Amino acid sequence: MISSRSRLKFKSPMPRRLKWGVAGCGQFAENYFLPALQLAQRSKLVSVFSHDIKRSKNIASKFSAPNAFDDYDAFLSSDIDTVYISSKNSDHHWQIIKAAKAGKNIVCEKPIAINSTQAEEIIEECKKNNVVLLINYLHRFHPLVQKAKELIDKNMIGKIISISASYNIDLSPNDNFRFNKELSGGGVLRDLGSQVIDMLRYFGGEITDVKAYMDNVIYKSDVEDFASAIVKFEKGGYGYFSVSYNAKKANNRIEVIGRNGSLSIENYLTKRNQATKLIIDLHNEAKKVFRKRTNKMSFLIRSSQKTFLKHEPPAVTAEDGLANMILIEKIENHCLHN
Repeated sequence: MISSRSRLKFKSPMPRRLKWGVAGCGQFAENYFLPALQLAQRSKLVSVFSHDIKRSKNIASKFSAPNAFDDYDAFLSSDIDTVYISSKNSDHHWQIIKAAKAGKNIVCEKPIAINSTQAEEIIEECKKNNVVLLINYLHRFHPLVQKAKELIDKNMIGKIISISASYNIDLSPNDNFRFNKELSGGGVLRDLGSQVIDMLRYFGGEITDVKAYMDNVIYKSDVEDFASAIVKFEKGGYGYFSVSYNAKKANNRIEVIGRNGSLSIENYLTKRNQATKLIIDLHNEAKKVFRKRTNKMSFLIRSSQKTFLKHEPPAVTAEDGLANMILIEKIENHCLHN
């Protein structure tokens, strides 16, 4: 891991404004990342890549990008210095490696790859080519999540006893790549579970042991629609999470219980225009409640700009992506053999 006090060293000075290329034109890139990028003062969209040239041209036109490609090598050769990868999970490995060899800094959607072997190869290639890879574990960037992390680090709630998290949506099987195991690597665990595992590590530290279940509770498909696990933290205490594709209405929240109090964050997995609520309940103090509505993607882009323009350490590293992938594999292996 990179020290918070260290500075990143690049081969040559970066420009004062990032020139982005976006690889992958799915709904998340179109509806979340690109609108936020348009609002960023120190970033500019230059090129768009999709295997479907009609799609890349459509997105380029919609967001005023001068270049559209269906050839990834040509895309990397265009006038860009930073790549945002929002493609299928199975494309992350080769697209990151090619971008690294081309000397581009990278923001990639989670999970980092299909498996930990690919993740290790990705990290090695990025180091070899002196480029930075930031994994988009978006929920870390919410100001109230960061406030909760600050309180935990200051030992305000005392020794952590347990952390519980839930992330449930309703997503029925369709032609989305997430339901194709070859393209996604797995179901809800690799999708929503990856985010929740990252939050457990963010608040509780590294995880040493897992016991888990995976199932198809509602929908029958090639991948699981439900996953749940109990984990043990290296520094002590336990975590629990459940994720699913089958809840039409659910209260998504995370709660951290310590010796001297608790923190809970409701709607931290909020959609746009919904407020997140942080509840701080400390021993011998009045309960405090804070609400904030924000665009987490804007904070991600600002963080990326600080990393790539000011050479500050990334908020979420490639090593975080590898650690989360190793835990996903542990959970899958536990379920396979039990």
